[in-house]
Amino acid sequence: MLSITSQYLARYRRLAGDRSDTLLPVTGAQRRFVLVRSLDPSGRPDLVPMFFAFPYGAIDPERLRAAARRLAARHTALRSRVGVVRGTPVLSVPADPDAVVTRPDLRPGESPADAIRRALASWDAQGPAMRLLLVSDEEREEDILAVVLDHAACDGRSLARIVDELGAAYDEDDPAAPTAPEETHAELAAYRDAVLGQLAAEERAETPEAAAYWADRLRALDTHAPAPRPARVPEGARPSGAAQARLPAHEGGGVSFPGLLDACRAATRELYGTDRTVPLGYPWGGRPTGAEPVIGCFLNTLVFPVDTGRGSGPGPGPGSEGTADAWWDDLDRADVPFDAVVTAVRSAGSRWTGGLDGLLTVDDDTRRPPLKLAGVEGREIHVDGRPVRAPFALSVTQGAEIRLRMVWDRAVLDDETAHRAFDALTHALRPSDPTVR
Repeated sequence: MLSITSQYLARYRRLAGDRSDTLLPVTGAQRRFVLVRSLDPSGRPDLVPMFFAFPYGAIDPERLRAAARRLAARHTALRSRVGVVRGTPVLSVPADPDAVVTRPDLRPGESPADAIRRALASWDAQGPAMRLLLVSDEEREEDILAVVLDHAACDGRSLARIVDELGAAYDEDDPAAPTAPEETHAELAAYRDAVLGQLAAEERAETPEAAAYWADRLRALDTHAPAPRPARVPEGARPSGAAQARLPAHEGGGVSFPGLLDACRAATRELYGTDRTVPLGYPWGGRPTGAEPVIGCFLNTLVFPVDTGRGSGPGPGPGSEGTADAWWDDLDRADVPFDAVVTAVRSAGSRWTGGLDGLLTVDDDTRRPPLKLAGVEGREIHVDGRPVRAPFALSVTQGAEIRLRMVWDRAVLDDETAHRAFDALTHALRPSDPTVR
């Protein structure tokens, strides 16, 4: 029987025909986002926003619009639309690049953050993959710039490059000057080759042995978060809550990824109780070997079954050795796309449907350069209260210190329980000697 990737490629080739320059295949990671969007009753896409505060009046809106369009012209993923044609997920490449820059007006009683949340909630999935919002905060004498991307077009590893190139395009003598057609065509060819290389790697990874591994590895999974109940969100409250903390860095470097996974056990235990196996998703992978470093969505979502049993240990320590061993085994099969993993687990009799009870992302603060426009550096900020795809999501940034953020869906988790879980996580990650840097 053909693998899921092989079946997808066969459908794509029949559909694209001689339109391979305007209708491109998508990676397994992109297929997952298309599937998640299709299962959302509102059709809401996953968005990746970055927010920057600049001194009031420091941004030239027309120059910003020209810089955004220049960036879109240079990168296939940023000027395209991910969609479904005849049941087949594809990337449609328009003839003319576009990037939207809007200035939402504040309604009576609205704050700048309210206006941004409202604009993001009205995101049209048929529009460009990259859009910019510019909102004035007169009280703080600042302009807030939101650089927002459809997650199906861009993974986290592309964000630093997008920030850097947007600033460089803004600083060009004439950012509105047209991009040379040969530059656009060369990048499109490189992007197509990278996607095809990724799909080839996924096709090779979908072996019967890998399917059997994931079926056994995730056999115990079920969805343990309660079903969303919007009525439980207090009237006037935002749909999600948030908490954040800064911890001293660990001696000798950052916390290892298996250590972070092990620490997540403390949070999931508070959220969902003991003796459960909770599906925690995290991005992993990268562009195929030898591919050009194109912007796009190449990071697969791996699933780690977090055992919340009391005997498994609260965080990094001796108990994390088993976590590390299992994680390394997972990485040997990391190229198997998410939808193929779910299919394998379901075929083995599991009731798990692919839902994730938690999300974990990890970053290095050296890969988060500030956005500079004409020499003015924007201060990165957060706009909380936006919808969350999973019951909870954790982000960890490591560097001179450890920065933790957790957001949660209030229709699923109450604030008291979420804060208790966050406290358990910070306790598990805090160095034994608080003076260690």
